[in-house]
Amino acid sequence: MRFILLNAYIAIDTILFCLWAAVLGIFDRTGDTVHVWVARPWGKSILWGCGVKVRVEGAGAVDASKPRIYMSNHQSFFDIFALLAHLPVNFKFILKQELMRIPLFGFAMRRAGYIGVVRDDPRKAVESMNKAAQRIRDGASVLIFPEGTRSTDGALQGFKRGGFNLAFKAGCDIVPIGISGSHAIVPKGSLRIDRGTIDLRIGDPISLSNYGKRDIQKLQMDVWLAIDKLITPRRRESAGHSS
Repeated sequence: MRFILLNAYIAIDTILFCLWAAVLGIFDRTGDTVHVWVARPWGKSILWGCGVKVRVEGAGAVDASKPRIYMSNHQSFFDIFALLAHLPVNFKFILKQELMRIPLFGFAMRRAGYIGVVRDDPRKAVESMNKAAQRIRDGASVLIFPEGTRSTDGALQGFKRGGFNLAFKAGCDIVPIGISGSHAIVPKGSLRIDRGTIDLRIGDPISLSNYGKRDIQKLQMDVWLAIDKLITPRRRESAGHSS
């Protein structure tokens, strides 16, 4: 019964907020208002309704005035709600173009200024990244899941190059984010939603001043290690409970 009620709640809540986005979007050319008054409260309402709490570390050190690329690991679709609700930045998601085709939901994301990437068409993918780079140069921050998809077991996967190419194009810092605990709430491929706590840890910015374009693999590894370090405390906590 909980499974049915929660999924119905998420569906109805999403439809209502998408309709609200359609109204606000008439007066919002940048998507900033839609993000603050639709996407953020939508994330908070889903977390509240499903009994999911979020513990945040590092939010006080975030400089929202600087355009940056925020990179997070991806354990569950609940990562999206946690980031929307608790990352203190007016950011734009970079996501799969397929999500933009979902009726009403895709319309709301376009109103929020989020950027869809066609991953199976290299030319269109480059166009999307150029668009994202221009958004950053114009002052917007973006958020990317560099793994490209959700982890099936919660472990940190390898990173795709696209987000790092974008960083060099835009010339901005990368901020690593580690998310722990969301895989236990909703694993990939499941619709069952369990109560629990998500840990969201925001790391220090990684400047590109020490990297050239030939150092992209080193940059990837350094960001991977930074995110792995941010999710390590939760792994240690889980190991301590099981021993």
